[in-house]
Amino acid sequence: MFEQLSGRLEKMMKFLRGEVAVTEKNMAEALKMMRLALLEADVNYKVVKDFEARIREKARGEEVLRGLNPAQQVIKIVHDELAAILGGAQKPLQFSSRPPSIFMLVGLQGSGKTTTCGKLARWVAGIGKNPLLVSFDLKRPAAQEQLKTIASSLGFPCYEMTSARMASPEKALKELQAHTANRGFDPLIVDTAGRLHVDDELMDELRLVRTILEPVEVIYVGDAMTGQDAVRSAQAFEAKIGLTAVILTKLDGDARGGAALSIVSVTGRPIKFVGVGEKPDKLEVFHPERMASRIL
Repeated sequence: MFEQLSGRLEKMMKFLRGEVAVTEKNMAEALKMMRLALLEADVNYKVVKDFEARIREKARGEEVLRGLNPAQQVIKIVHDELAAILGGAQKPLQFSSRPPSIFMLVGLQGSGKTTTCGKLARWVAGIGKNPLLVSFDLKRPAAQEQLKTIASSLGFPCYEMTSARMASPEKALKELQAHTANRGFDPLIVDTAGRLHVDDELMDELRLVRTILEPVEVIYVGDAMTGQDAVRSAQAFEAKIGLTAVILTKLDGDARGGAALSIVSVTGRPIKFVGVGEKPDKLEVFHPERMASRIL
């Protein structure tokens, strides 16, 4: 991941290391190289513009311009700002003080949302939790079967939303709450409906789930390979139902990294996990500082 961006930024760093001192002229050239690198990596234009402005301001400081190793200081500024736009410090998954915790996963069709439900169940089981999975999709019965298959392969229970139950969505969700609490499951991981694009019907369905279940985490699952399309749809989900976190899937196949470098700034929500492969264990906690170090 980020191979293309890393290569471009490496050229910028070599340029700065070759300079005896940081001047307005060579700093402008370095920032131009960085700006082009970020735009070619499909980073949101406004994010790039703000990122460049912050680095220019910090690099103009007396300590940098007169420092013993000014190029290294500028490179550190770039690293720290990369970590900042990726979210700063790592943000842990939130659990309710009164179990069960409910995690509601949302996103467009094809983003890897259902597979991510299974991966997340495996991850929470690894820290001693007892997860229950459920698919709440009023339109696509096949979604139930897909999640059941994934849950079964991993050895986790899956609550079945039958056609009879789904006939009364509000009642079905309240029965689900009672079932989860009475049997000691924690967390409840809810897979929700997806569409090829955001529409009012989908958002109405998701708002119903959110209102009744009151999830502690509403997690947007986005396909990193779709770049700024993932960022735009995340914005729509944030505006219409509200999010608490992001999981980016297929980050292992995204050589550019534009979605990862844009989505936190654009939505205001942290990336908490990234998917780095198809297998159930390929869900990693996201550490912004480590990711910034891998890019530079």
